[in-house]
Amino acid sequence: MREIAFRDALNEALAEEMERDESVFLMGEEVANYNGAYKVSKGLLDKFGPRRVVDTPIVELGFAGIGVGAAMGGLKPVIEMMTFNFAILALDQIVNHAAKLRYMSNGQLSCPLVMRGAAGAGGSLASQHSQSLEQQYAHIPGLKVMMPATPYDAKGMLKTAIRDPDPVIFIESEVMYGMNGEVPEEEYLIEMGKGDIKREGADCTIVTWSRAVHWSLQAAEIAAEQGIDVEVIDLRTVRPFDKEIIAESVKKTNRVIVVEEAWPMASVGASVAEWIGRELFDWLDAPVGRVHQRDIPMPYAYNLEPLSLPSAEKIAEAVKKACYR
Repeated sequence: MREIAFRDALNEALAEEMERDESVFLMGEEVANYNGAYKVSKGLLDKFGPRRVVDTPIVELGFAGIGVGAAMGGLKPVIEMMTFNFAILALDQIVNHAAKLRYMSNGQLSCPLVMRGAAGAGGSLASQHSQSLEQQYAHIPGLKVMMPATPYDAKGMLKTAIRDPDPVIFIESEVMYGMNGEVPEEEYLIEMGKGDIKREGADCTIVTWSRAVHWSLQAAEIAAEQGIDVEVIDLRTVRPFDKEIIAESVKKTNRVIVVEEAWPMASVGASVAEWIGRELFDWLDAPVGRVHQRDIPMPYAYNLEPLSLPSAEKIAEAVKKACYR
């Protein structure tokens, strides 16, 4: 099978959905003439024209509001946030309007909007550009939150998000855009809320998503050298998350570590760990472990950034502790 980059898989998903449905359009800062800050929209302006690939000013609240209005009017906007760090400026439109339209209109209005873009740390971009803020969207009823970890998942998940009748937050780790992986040329979709076992194992389960999947797979290799067989589950969608796949794995391994790039307080990982502790308590032979970013703003210093983030070594140590080794 051919291999393409993460950014190219997203580009293919956008192109295929825009060809399939004329109501789909892309909007955001530098998505048209510059081909996107991370080149995800490369070539789309030439292919679909300026009415469907629209450059905007740097005004997140404004173009998020235009997207909500367009979705209410029957279009299917895909809004690119150059970085989700500054989607904070658009939270009023996302939380008070997009997320609640179906509920507050008693089903008379929907908001088929996708808001996608980069997030997370990488490259010493300092605290304002290095945040994992998926928890603030996963907290809001009415929003779905998807976070792919591979080029294959990126394409199938984005196509699913665009076809969803309700607002979807689609968060991409900014360090993964150049990552290559196998992606079929034929069309495929990945079900919303369906996790994936990225590595099978029998001794301990790691539950994770996005960039942390790759740290976890490296940790599983370290653990294997110590005789511990680790299963790695990629949730892919963090709201709603796949409870069934977690339950089946924990009933097999009886130990679990939840790994996330974000801060520990009131996070997605905290909610997942709480659910496991409450619903799967009788199957656990050890407390639910957690590995996360340190509870501090991201340091700018190049040598301090990795010390703040999870790592394969930190995750492997948590696995070892859960297995009482």
